[in-house]
Amino acid sequence: MNLQDIKGSYDLIVSLGSACNPTLQLKRLNLRNFTSSPLDWSYSPFLVDVNRLLKNKFDGFMELENMRLIDDSGKYAYFNDKPLKLPHQIIYVPTASYVIQDIHYNIFSAHDFPIISNKHWTTTYPKFKRTLNYKINRFMKRLINSKSILFIRWGANYSETVELRLILSQMTSANFKIIIINPTEGLEAPSELEWGIDKVCTINAPIDPNSISTWDYVLNGVTLNH
Repeated sequence: MNLQDIKGSYDLIVSLGSACNPTLQLKRLNLRNFTSSPLDWSYSPFLVDVNRLLKNKFDGFMELENMRLIDDSGKYAYFNDKPLKLPHQIIYVPTASYVIQDIHYNIFSAHDFPIISNKHWTTTYPKFKRTLNYKINRFMKRLINSKSILFIRWGANYSETVELRLILSQMTSANFKIIIINPTEGLEAPSELEWGIDKVCTINAPIDPNSISTWDYVLNGVTLNH
């Protein structure tokens, strides 16, 4: 499958990581039709872990007993902040966020747990888990109710992708397609790579996951049904 086969309109377009970059680009291009899915703002370095999560239908995801504090330096921002509004101007003062790892699935949260003075990171966990469960339930319903779905993943190998296609075929009856984008040293522009996997388009791309030109090239001709 090549990019020409990907072009078209979809009921649902979903980021499967590995980080926030696909979601940010979908938002920029107005290709998101609900606010957030379970993996949008997390970091999942290996698709094999995402595959296991999907196969288990998110069972046990981000349960408190499996979560560990990884980084309290405050270099990441809490994403639920709202701008501070003052007369005639809006000032955005981001709150710093902890980095927390789900050691069961090897998936990281960098934007969900605000650093609050004299408070343990688990203080906001109940609210986080309620929101996450809502996102999971909504996501699972959308998989069932959508007729056409595009999944996008930054970083994956061949065997992981074969497994992903199989798992998704068991989760949805929709006509789905998958874009795999693999960062490749030395590339100046994206290029297509044929893996010969049904429903899968593979792209080698420059290593910058925030490259506007890369995402415009990959998602050109992709639209969202409204």
